[in-house]
Amino acid sequence: MRIAYAVFEGMLVTSFSNAFELMFAARMKALSERNTSASKIELIKVGAQSDRIQLSSGLSIVPDMELDDSRFDMVFVPALWRNPKPYVRKNKEFVTWLRAQWEKGAIINATGTGVCFIAESGLLDNKVATTHWHYFDAFARDYPEVELKRQHFITGAGKLFCAASINAQTDLVLHHVHRFLGKSVSEHLSRHFSHEVRQPYDQLSFDQEKENAHPDETILQAQLYIQNNLHQSGLNLETLADLSGMSERNFSRRFKRATGITTLQYLQEQRIKEAKDLLKNSDVSIGDVAFRVGYQDVSYFVSQFRQRVGVAPGKWRATVRAKLFS
Repeated sequence: MRIAYAVFEGMLVTSFSNAFELMFAARMKALSERNTSASKIELIKVGAQSDRIQLSSGLSIVPDMELDDSRFDMVFVPALWRNPKPYVRKNKEFVTWLRAQWEKGAIINATGTGVCFIAESGLLDNKVATTHWHYFDAFARDYPEVELKRQHFITGAGKLFCAASINAQTDLVLHHVHRFLGKSVSEHLSRHFSHEVRQPYDQLSFDQEKENAHPDETILQAQLYIQNNLHQSGLNLETLADLSGMSERNFSRRFKRATGITTLQYLQEQRIKEAKDLLKNSDVSIGDVAFRVGYQDVSYFVSQFRQRVGVAPGKWRATVRAKLFS
Protein backbone atom coordinates (compact mmCIF):
# COMPACT_ATOMS: atom_id res chain seq x y z
CA MET A 1 0.00 0.00 0.00
CA ARG A 2 1.44 3.34 -1.10
CA ILE A 3 0.16 6.24 1.01
CA ALA A 4 0.74 9.83 -0.14
CA TYR A 5 0.81 12.83 2.18
CA ALA A 6 0.33 16.07 0.27
CA VAL A 7 2.62 18.84 1.56
CA PHE A 8 2.50 22.49 0.53
CA GLU A 9 3.01 25.99 1.80
CA GLY A 10 0.26 27.09 4.16
CA MET A 11 -0.57 23.66 5.56
CA LEU A 12 -1.17 23.08 9.26
CA VAL A 13 1.78 20.86 10.19
CA THR A 14 -0.02 18.92 12.91
CA SER A 15 -2.68 17.79 10.43
CA PHE A 16 0.13 16.23 8.39
CA SER A 17 2.28 14.84 11.21
CA ASN A 18 -0.65 13.35 13.13
CA ALA A 19 -1.85 11.27 10.18
CA PHE A 20 1.72 10.36 9.18
CA GLU A 21 2.89 9.23 12.62
CA LEU A 22 -0.30 7.31 13.38
CA MET A 23 0.14 5.29 10.21
CA PHE A 24 3.87 4.89 10.89
CA ALA A 25 3.08 3.55 14.38
CA ALA A 26 0.43 1.24 12.91
CA ARG A 27 2.96 -0.15 10.45
CA MET A 28 5.51 -0.81 13.20
CA LYS A 29 2.94 -2.51 15.43
CA ALA A 30 1.68 -4.67 12.56
CA LEU A 31 5.25 -5.69 11.72
CA SER A 32 5.79 -6.75 15.32
CA GLU A 33 2.73 -9.00 14.95
CA ARG A 34 4.25 -10.50 11.79
CA ASN A 35 1.56 -8.97 9.61
CA THR A 36 3.04 -9.32 6.14
CA SER A 37 0.77 -6.57 4.76
CA ALA A 38 2.64 -4.00 6.85
CA SER A 39 5.93 -4.60 5.08
CA LYS A 40 4.36 -3.32 1.86
CA ILE A 41 3.22 0.02 3.30
CA GLU A 42 5.07 3.09 2.01
CA LEU A 43 4.55 6.56 3.49
CA ILE A 44 5.50 9.21 0.94
CA LYS A 45 5.50 13.02 1.21
CA VAL A 46 4.40 14.50 -2.12
CA GLY A 47 4.92 18.13 -3.14
CA ALA A 48 4.49 20.24 -6.26
CA GLN A 49 8.29 20.50 -6.36
CA SER A 50 11.03 18.58 -4.59
CA ASP A 51 12.50 21.74 -3.01
CA ARG A 52 12.27 22.39 0.73
CA ILE A 53 8.93 24.01 1.60
CA GLN A 54 8.89 26.85 4.13
CA LEU A 55 5.69 26.66 6.18
CA SER A 56 3.64 29.43 7.79
CA SER A 57 4.61 28.25 11.27
CA GLY A 58 8.32 28.71 10.59
CA LEU A 59 8.96 25.00 10.17
CA SER A 60 10.03 23.50 6.86
CA ILE A 61 9.64 20.15 5.14
CA VAL A 62 11.21 18.41 2.15
CA PRO A 63 8.93 16.29 -0.09
CA ASP A 64 10.05 12.79 -1.00
CA MET A 65 8.81 13.23 -4.55
CA GLU A 66 7.03 15.62 -6.90
CA LEU A 67 3.54 15.29 -8.32
CA ASP A 68 3.56 12.84 -11.22
CA ASP A 69 1.52 10.01 -12.71
CA SER A 70 2.45 7.55 -9.94
CA ARG A 71 -0.52 5.71 -8.46
CA PHE A 72 -1.24 5.74 -4.71
CA ASP A 73 -3.68 3.61 -2.73
CA MET A 74 -4.46 6.35 -0.23
CA VAL A 75 -3.92 10.12 -0.04
CA PHE A 76 -4.03 12.48 2.94
CA VAL A 77 -4.64 16.19 2.39
CA PRO A 78 -3.73 18.42 5.38
CA ALA A 79 -5.67 21.34 6.82
CA LEU A 80 -4.71 24.92 5.94
CA TRP A 81 -3.96 28.01 7.97
CA ARG A 82 -6.72 30.62 7.87
CA ASN A 83 -8.64 31.27 4.64
CA PRO A 84 -8.13 28.26 2.35
CA LYS A 85 -9.02 30.04 -0.93
CA PRO A 86 -5.57 31.55 -1.70
CA TYR A 87 -3.85 28.21 -1.11
CA VAL A 88 -6.31 26.31 -3.29
CA ARG A 89 -5.89 28.85 -6.10
CA LYS A 90 -2.11 28.71 -5.75
CA ASN A 91 -2.03 24.89 -5.86
CA LYS A 92 -4.33 24.02 -8.75
CA GLU A 93 -1.97 21.20 -9.72
CA PHE A 94 -2.90 19.44 -6.47
CA VAL A 95 -6.56 19.64 -7.40
CA THR A 96 -5.90 17.99 -10.77
CA TRP A 97 -3.59 15.42 -9.16
CA LEU A 98 -6.20 14.51 -6.51
CA ARG A 99 -8.85 13.85 -9.11
CA ALA A 100 -6.42 11.70 -11.09
CA GLN A 101 -5.55 9.68 -7.96
CA TRP A 102 -9.24 9.14 -7.23
CA GLU A 103 -9.83 7.96 -10.79
CA LYS A 104 -6.99 5.46 -10.35
CA GLY A 105 -8.73 4.05 -7.26
CA ALA A 106 -7.11 5.93 -4.38
CA ILE A 107 -8.91 6.60 -1.09
CA ILE A 108 -8.80 10.37 -0.52
CA ASN A 109 -8.79 11.82 3.01
CA ALA A 110 -8.86 15.53 3.82
CA THR A 111 -8.81 17.37 7.14
CA GLY A 112 -10.48 20.67 8.04
CA THR A 113 -10.12 23.33 5.36
CA GLY A 114 -8.09 20.90 3.27
CA VAL A 115 -11.46 19.50 2.21
CA CYS A 116 -11.63 22.48 -0.16
CA PHE A 117 -9.09 20.76 -2.42
CA ILE A 118 -11.45 17.81 -2.95
CA ALA A 119 -14.45 20.12 -3.34
CA GLU A 120 -12.57 22.20 -5.91
CA SER A 121 -12.02 19.06 -8.00
CA GLY A 122 -15.78 18.50 -8.25
CA LEU A 123 -15.48 15.03 -6.71
CA LEU A 124 -17.72 16.02 -3.80
CA ASP A 125 -20.59 17.34 -5.93
CA ASN A 126 -23.84 15.74 -4.73
CA LYS A 127 -21.90 13.95 -2.00
CA VAL A 128 -21.59 14.53 1.73
CA ALA A 129 -18.68 16.40 3.31
CA THR A 130 -17.66 18.25 6.45
CA THR A 131 -14.97 20.82 7.23
CA HIS A 132 -13.71 23.11 10.00
CA TRP A 133 -16.67 24.69 11.78
CA HIS A 134 -15.37 28.25 11.29
CA TYR A 135 -15.65 27.89 7.49
CA PHE A 136 -19.06 26.17 7.28
CA ASP A 137 -20.85 29.18 5.79
CA ALA A 138 -18.05 30.08 3.37
CA PHE A 139 -17.74 26.45 2.26
CA ALA A 140 -21.50 26.21 1.67
CA ARG A 141 -21.37 29.37 -0.48
CA ASP A 142 -18.30 28.31 -2.46
CA TYR A 143 -19.44 24.73 -3.06
CA PRO A 144 -23.26 24.70 -3.16
CA GLU A 145 -23.33 21.30 -4.90
CA VAL A 146 -21.72 19.63 -1.87
CA GLU A 147 -24.01 18.29 0.86
CA LEU A 148 -22.37 19.82 3.93
CA LYS A 149 -22.93 17.85 7.14
CA ARG A 150 -22.36 20.43 9.86
CA GLN A 151 -23.33 18.08 12.70
CA HIS A 152 -20.82 15.35 11.80
CA PHE A 153 -17.09 15.30 12.52
CA ILE A 154 -16.38 12.70 9.81
CA THR A 155 -18.08 11.96 6.50
CA GLY A 156 -17.58 9.18 4.01
CA ALA A 157 -18.78 9.07 0.42
CA GLY A 158 -17.33 6.05 -1.32
CA LYS A 159 -13.56 6.61 -1.42
CA LEU A 160 -13.79 10.23 -0.20
CA PHE A 161 -13.41 10.93 3.53
CA CYS A 162 -13.53 14.29 5.33
CA ALA A 163 -12.48 15.00 8.94
CA ALA A 164 -13.54 18.29 10.51
CA SER A 165 -10.60 18.51 12.93
CA ILE A 166 -7.33 16.86 13.90
CA ASN A 167 -9.09 14.89 16.65
CA ALA A 168 -11.57 13.61 14.06
CA GLN A 169 -8.66 12.86 11.76
CA THR A 170 -7.23 10.55 14.42
CA ASP A 171 -10.49 8.60 14.54
CA LEU A 172 -10.54 8.42 10.76
CA VAL A 173 -6.97 7.10 10.58
CA LEU A 174 -7.76 4.49 13.25
CA HIS A 175 -10.75 3.45 11.14
CA HIS A 176 -8.48 2.85 8.15
CA VAL A 177 -5.93 1.04 10.33
CA HIS A 178 -8.69 -1.27 11.55
CA ARG A 179 -9.79 -1.97 7.98
CA PHE A 180 -6.34 -2.67 6.55
CA LEU A 181 -4.19 -3.88 9.45
CA GLY A 182 -6.72 -5.37 11.84
CA LYS A 183 -8.42 -4.67 15.13
CA SER A 184 -5.48 -5.49 17.38
CA VAL A 185 -3.34 -2.83 15.72
CA SER A 186 -6.05 -0.16 15.86
CA GLU A 187 -6.80 -1.00 19.51
CA HIS A 188 -3.08 -0.69 20.31
CA LEU A 189 -2.91 2.76 18.71
CA SER A 190 -6.13 3.81 20.41
CA ARG A 191 -4.68 2.96 23.83
CA HIS A 192 -1.39 4.75 23.18
CA PHE A 193 -2.72 7.85 21.40
CA SER A 194 -5.05 9.36 24.04
CA HIS A 195 -7.58 6.56 23.86
CA GLU A 196 -9.59 8.10 26.67
CA VAL A 197 -10.94 10.71 24.23
CA ARG A 198 -11.27 8.42 21.22
CA GLN A 199 -14.79 7.68 20.10
CA PRO A 200 -15.94 4.92 17.77
CA TYR A 201 -15.78 5.95 14.12
CA ASP A 202 -19.44 4.98 13.64
CA GLN A 203 -20.57 7.47 16.32
CA LEU A 204 -18.73 10.38 14.72
CA SER A 205 -19.29 9.73 11.04
CA PHE A 206 -21.92 10.03 8.37
CA ASP A 207 -21.34 7.37 5.72
CA GLN A 208 -23.33 8.13 2.58
CA GLU A 209 -23.24 4.53 1.41
CA LYS A 210 -24.03 2.88 4.74
CA GLU A 211 -26.71 5.30 5.88
CA ASN A 212 -30.06 3.54 5.39
CA ALA A 213 -28.21 0.49 4.01
CA HIS A 214 -30.00 -1.74 6.51
CA PRO A 215 -33.78 -1.47 5.96
CA ASP A 216 -34.83 -4.67 7.74
CA GLU A 217 -37.25 -3.33 10.36
CA THR A 218 -37.56 -6.67 12.15
CA ILE A 219 -33.81 -6.92 12.66
CA LEU A 220 -33.64 -3.25 13.69
CA GLN A 221 -36.19 -4.02 16.40
CA ALA A 222 -34.12 -7.01 17.49
CA GLN A 223 -31.01 -4.82 17.69
CA LEU A 224 -32.91 -2.28 19.78
CA TYR A 225 -34.13 -5.06 22.08
CA ILE A 226 -30.54 -6.27 22.54
CA GLN A 227 -29.31 -2.77 23.43
CA ASN A 228 -32.08 -2.31 25.99
CA ASN A 229 -31.77 -5.75 27.59
CA LEU A 230 -28.05 -6.46 27.79
CA HIS A 231 -28.33 -7.23 31.50
CA GLN A 232 -30.47 -10.30 30.86
CA SER A 233 -28.40 -13.48 31.08
CA GLY A 234 -31.06 -15.27 29.04
CA LEU A 235 -30.62 -12.94 26.08
CA ASN A 236 -29.66 -15.35 23.31
CA LEU A 237 -30.45 -16.47 19.79
CA GLU A 238 -33.45 -18.55 20.87
CA THR A 239 -35.04 -15.61 22.72
CA LEU A 240 -34.46 -13.15 19.88
CA ALA A 241 -35.74 -15.53 17.22
CA ASP A 242 -38.86 -16.23 19.27
CA LEU A 243 -39.53 -12.51 19.83
CA SER A 244 -39.12 -11.93 16.09
CA GLY A 245 -41.48 -14.77 15.19
CA MET A 246 -38.85 -16.72 13.25
CA SER A 247 -36.94 -19.95 13.50
CA GLU A 248 -33.40 -19.62 14.86
CA ARG A 249 -31.95 -20.59 11.48
CA ASN A 250 -34.00 -18.03 9.57
CA PHE A 251 -33.34 -15.29 12.14
CA SER A 252 -29.58 -15.96 12.06
CA ARG A 253 -29.45 -15.71 8.29
CA ARG A 254 -31.53 -12.56 8.21
CA PHE A 255 -29.56 -10.91 11.01
CA LYS A 256 -26.21 -11.53 9.34
CA ARG A 257 -27.53 -10.40 5.97
CA ALA A 258 -28.70 -7.11 7.53
CA THR A 259 -25.74 -6.36 9.82
CA GLY A 260 -22.81 -8.23 8.32
CA ILE A 261 -22.06 -10.10 11.57
CA THR A 262 -23.65 -12.95 13.52
CA THR A 263 -26.14 -12.41 16.32
CA LEU A 264 -23.60 -13.60 18.90
CA GLN A 265 -20.91 -11.25 17.58
CA TYR A 266 -23.30 -8.31 17.75
CA LEU A 267 -24.41 -9.26 21.26
CA GLN A 268 -20.81 -9.54 22.47
CA GLU A 269 -19.87 -6.20 20.86
CA GLN A 270 -22.76 -4.42 22.54
CA ARG A 271 -21.95 -5.97 25.92
CA ILE A 272 -18.28 -4.94 25.73
CA LYS A 273 -19.29 -1.46 24.59
CA GLU A 274 -21.62 -1.06 27.59
CA ALA A 275 -18.97 -2.52 29.91
CA LYS A 276 -16.42 0.07 28.74
CA ASP A 277 -18.90 2.84 29.47
CA LEU A 278 -19.50 1.50 33.00
CA LEU A 279 -15.79 1.03 33.67
CA LYS A 280 -15.03 4.55 32.50
CA ASN A 281 -17.88 6.41 34.18
CA SER A 282 -18.70 4.49 37.37
CA ASP A 283 -17.01 2.94 40.39
CA VAL A 284 -18.84 -0.40 40.33
CA SER A 285 -16.65 -3.48 40.68
CA ILE A 286 -15.50 -5.60 37.74
CA GLY A 287 -17.89 -8.32 38.90
CA ASP A 288 -20.84 -5.93 38.97
CA VAL A 289 -19.93 -4.64 35.52
CA ALA A 290 -19.95 -8.20 34.22
CA PHE A 291 -23.38 -8.92 35.72
CA ARG A 292 -24.86 -5.63 34.51
CA VAL A 293 -24.01 -6.44 30.91
CA GLY A 294 -25.25 -10.02 31.07
CA TYR A 295 -22.19 -12.12 32.00
CA GLN A 296 -22.74 -14.57 34.85
CA ASP A 297 -19.13 -15.76 34.81
CA VAL A 298 -16.71 -12.94 35.67
CA SER A 299 -13.70 -14.88 34.35
CA TYR A 300 -15.42 -15.32 30.99
CA PHE A 301 -16.23 -11.60 30.90
CA VAL A 302 -12.59 -10.74 31.59
CA SER A 303 -11.38 -13.06 28.81
CA GLN A 304 -13.93 -11.66 26.33
CA PHE A 305 -12.98 -8.09 27.24
CA ARG A 306 -9.26 -8.79 26.87
CA GLN A 307 -9.85 -10.54 23.56
CA ARG A 308 -11.73 -7.55 22.09
CA VAL A 309 -9.99 -4.60 23.77
CA GLY A 310 -6.47 -5.95 24.21
CA VAL A 311 -6.16 -5.53 27.98
CA ALA A 312 -8.04 -6.71 31.06
CA PRO A 313 -10.99 -4.53 32.22
CA GLY A 314 -9.23 -3.44 35.41
CA LYS A 315 -6.16 -2.24 33.54
CA TRP A 316 -8.29 -0.50 30.92
CA ARG A 317 -10.22 1.35 33.63
CA ALA A 318 -7.05 2.40 35.46
CA THR A 319 -5.52 3.85 32.31
CA VAL A 320 -8.63 5.74 31.27
CA ARG A 321 -9.60 7.10 34.64
CA ALA A 322 -6.04 8.12 35.53
CA LYS A 323 -6.24 10.79 32.83
CA LEU A 324 -9.91 11.57 33.16
CA PHE A 325 -9.78 12.37 36.87
CA SER A 326 -6.16 13.25 37.63
